[in-house]
Amino acid sequence: MKSFSVLKKKLLKDPAVRKVYKELGPEFELIRMIIQKRMHKGLTQTALARKIGTKQSAIARLESGEYNPTVAFLGKVAKALDTRLSISLG
Repeated sequence: MKSFSVLKKKLLKDPAVRKVYKELGPEFELIRMIIQKRMHKGLTQTALARKIGTKQSAIARLESGEYNPTVAFLGKVAKALDTRLSISLG
């Protein structure tokens, strides 16, 4: 994983890349929290998908950042993970 860290550090020296990376911070954090909570619960993507009535591919897209979920979908994910969804504009 050291090579990723080195590459990330190198790329973030570019002000344009740093700006975009910072803007995507909340999205990356949300994805990280979902994956962490799913793994803590011992759920696979398939198991989580079944709990909310969707396909594994939808969970994969969500966790990869390729999908812009609705608040309703995130609410279903939160409920399936036995947590609550909290949104803030602070």
